[in-house]
Amino acid sequence: EVQLVESGGGLVQPGGSLRLSCAASGFTFSSYAMSWVRQAPGKGLEWISGINSGGSSTDYADSVKGRFTISMANAKNTLYLQMNSLKPEDTAVYYCARRPSGSNFDYWGQGTQVTVSS
Repeated sequence: EVQLVESGGGLVQPGGSLRLSCAASGFTFSSYAMSWVRQAPGKGLEWISGINSGGSSTDYADSVKGRFTISMANAKNTLYLQMNSLKPEDTAVYYCARRPSGSNFDYWGQGTQVTVSS
């Protein structure tokens, strides 16, 4: 059974940092591209970052470029999102998602809440 479990969310002040983790199980983690997607209160889903299988290529939405860093530890079957210089508009539920080659996202985690507020 494929499982994705996010952790690391919480309350942080503007300008602060958080690192999200996504623990994967039930599939060969290194064979899949992965992404982080967020949903702010009252808004739709926003893709924010992706990494290819093996971790050699990354991509970011303009809204987070230069502040967030995606990475993966294949030995630990874990996806990370390092978030720096956080802003109130980064407040959202953050999800990790698996993306098979040539396909849309097929598995999602349950999400972790990030709240940026003073």
